[in-house]
Amino acid sequence: MENLNITFIQSALFWEERQKNLDHFRKVIDGIREQTDLIMLPEMFNTGFSINPDFCAETMEGASMQFLRETASAKNAALTATILIKDQDKYVNRLVFIYPDGTFLTYDKRHLFRLSDEARMFNQGNERVVIPLKGWKLMPMICYDLRFPVWSKNRMVGDEYEYDLLFYLANWPIVRSHAWKALLVARAIENLAFVAGVNRIGEDGNGMPHTGDSMVVDPKGNMLFQASANEAVVKTVTLNYEDMRIFRESFAFALDWDTFTIH
Repeated sequence: MENLNITFIQSALFWEERQKNLDHFRKVIDGIREQTDLIMLPEMFNTGFSINPDFCAETMEGASMQFLRETASAKNAALTATILIKDQDKYVNRLVFIYPDGTFLTYDKRHLFRLSDEARMFNQGNERVVIPLKGWKLMPMICYDLRFPVWSKNRMVGDEYEYDLLFYLANWPIVRSHAWKALLVARAIENLAFVAGVNRIGEDGNGMPHTGDSMVVDPKGNMLFQASANEAVVKTVTLNYEDMRIFRESFAFALDWDTFTIH
């Protein structure tokens, strides 16, 4: 199995200014020179985490989807980000994973943040998604999902792991940064998988500061890379499949995992 190169972008966001964000990320992504298979952007990369659907929501044919499609094609790499989407008569915080050929998969955020109006105004998703990329299996999650280990729990499907990389796209504020860092490491250890967390920096439109602390963790819980706080960072990290395979075989904790059904 080939290794997987993932690139995350830790960046400030322009509050509810779609075109400024699209122009910004177009320039940043164009500047990536390393070979990469997947580029990851923070949650609601195009508007910031705004609970203003009348102004910020788009359809799946909108400008942000067009940006993702064009950029993935131009870089010949998969691209993932979340967008506030109007889907018929409801609003969802939707993660889009788009391949260079324009095909895509989506995941709608399951856990909506009750300390904001997200839980009242948006609709929650109810399906986990496993995304194939270069023989790897990826599971996408969004921000607050990080606090719910059952929803992200890896499982054995026959004699194979359900996923190899679990990733979170987030707008996670500084006031809860300790939980962000601790839980990302925990998710890697308990699931015997690589974990990536991509977070924004800067102050949002509600005056809430974010320090980023984006990171990539290996299945042993070791930090492969952690971005400096409060700094714009573009980083490509190589995930070594053979290292993960050997660790999983040597420490076959998955054979003792509890089986369960999620409702």
